[in-house]
Amino acid sequence: MLEQRIQQHFIDSADLKYQSAQSLSAPISAAVQALLACITGGGKILACGAGVSASQAQMFASLCVSGFERDRPELAAVALSADSGFLASVSGAAGLSAHYLARQVRALGQASDVLLAISITGNDHSLLEAVEAAHERDMMVVVLTGHTGGALAARMRETDVLICVPHERPARVRETHDLVLNCLCDGVDTQLLGEQEM
Repeated sequence: MLEQRIQQHFIDSADLKYQSAQSLSAPISAAVQALLACITGGGKILACGAGVSASQAQMFASLCVSGFERDRPELAAVALSADSGFLASVSGAAGLSAHYLARQVRALGQASDVLLAISITGNDHSLLEAVEAAHERDMMVVVLTGHTGGALAARMRETDVLICVPHERPARVRETHDLVLNCLCDGVDTQLLGEQEM
């Protein structure tokens, strides 16, 4: 019984990824181009996420700096939610803890930068504020979310990129987000360094 359930997880995850490959390839490609233009233009990527997605933002920023699957120069990327000192300082300040991502975007973001926001539901208040702050700075925004995209989808501008995994189950969305982030890293590397065998 348990083994059957485990196998079903693998099947469901594979099915979603297979079904999403065609619909997500265009927005992922657009996101790669946005990240590439940012990096080659001297900008940086500000990555953030809500809840578990914050660790995915940290992973993505780390892969940009340290490299994905081959050696290349470091790419400028920062995971906003990773600054524990900042989070500790605003947690005691009245009313600031809910705005911690937006405050970091306003402090660090410039028009040449890209905000990468990761959310399962697309309804996280801190990410909605971060997107607003990025737009105030004339930054491009790439949103990685699930189901219908939630409130974040409604905040997107014409120049922004929405990558929306068409599923409601958080575990499936997170798994696909991991794959999308790998595709973004590989896409940027391919554009910078040329094709490599898969």
